[in-house]
Amino acid sequence: MPDAVRAYAGRIAGESPAYLYDLAGLDRHAAAVRGALPGVELYYAVKANPDPGLLRTLARHVDGFEVASHGEAAHVRQVLPGARLAFGGPGKTDAELALGVHRLHVESPGELARLLALGVPAEILLRVNLDVPVAGAALAMGGGATPFGMDPAGVRECLDLLAGRRRVRLRGVHAHLASGLDAGALLGLARHALAFARSLPGPAGLEINLGGGMAVSYADPEARFDWAAYGRGLAALRAPGETLRVEPGRALTAYCGWYVTRVIDVKRVHGEVFAVVAGGTHHLRTPAAKGHDQPFAVLPSPGRGRAGVTGEPVTIAGQLCTPKDVLARRVVTSIAPGDVVVFGLAGAYAWTISHHDFLMHPKPGFHHLG
Repeated sequence: MPDAVRAYAGRIAGESPAYLYDLAGLDRHAAAVRGALPGVELYYAVKANPDPGLLRTLARHVDGFEVASHGEAAHVRQVLPGARLAFGGPGKTDAELALGVHRLHVESPGELARLLALGVPAEILLRVNLDVPVAGAALAMGGGATPFGMDPAGVRECLDLLAGRRRVRLRGVHAHLASGLDAGALLGLARHALAFARSLPGPAGLEINLGGGMAVSYADPEARFDWAAYGRGLAALRAPGETLRVEPGRALTAYCGWYVTRVIDVKRVHGEVFAVVAGGTHHLRTPAAKGHDQPFAVLPSPGRGRAGVTGEPVTIAGQLCTPKDVLARRVVTSIAPGDVVVFGLAGAYAWTISHHDFLMHPKPGFHHLG
């Protein structure tokens, strides 16, 4: 935990639970990612975290923002008027198809037919779902039958629909096939996507959006995605005249977010120690959703009493009336009532994916550092 985060977390302990976003840290990380990808367009996937402070910080380093709903598009346009938007995701409504974004990622022949019927101008990429190996992925959006994108037959149907059309212009393909992969695995998928895109009768200046999917390790937070190797690999793969684009989310913002809470009770039940904290998975659903232990640090309270434990396996649970409200299981630590617990890697897929209103506990606070 950076010293500035540790100090700030201690100051806001009385207001916890709260999210703390380290904007200075995010700025440095985003600048490093940008520097590792020369010649590659960098978009941020807003679904990871739409916090306005994060968006403004990222705007200094990215070429645009990927959104997946009318609400996300309106939010980004309010926070960053004039920002380039790419719109993706299955199940777009007619209103979303007509939003007038910089790039529209078309998911199916049916979606394209509705877009053409609307008669609105659009610059599009066809989202492809290729039958390629995605072993080791945390999530697979391609590589077989999924609701995302279309197989080569669907792409050919779209090309037939576009024949002779002028208001809807094909710019290339979108190929976000999997998430949770290292640089080597993502470069392997990029080779498949590029080979397929180059086989199509497409426009000059082909665009290939390779999506995100860069791995973030919650078990080993110090293990970071190798952006430098990925950038070198993409530079070697890109052909003259092509535009390569990536749109990471989690791998950009996860490291800048911290969830700060405090210990209410420590108890032993059938030989196991449980620390119950304010808040829980209704604020930070990530560990329940992904089935991992959220990394954390304990800041001892100045007046720590004897009601805690020292050097024992502890399960940290929240306030909800469900055994699934667990943030970390059997982690060896020292903890007592009144201590502050700071969970790291809470800058992506955390607050916004959580079931906020279950039991109607208060919402967390939000603080920005730097």
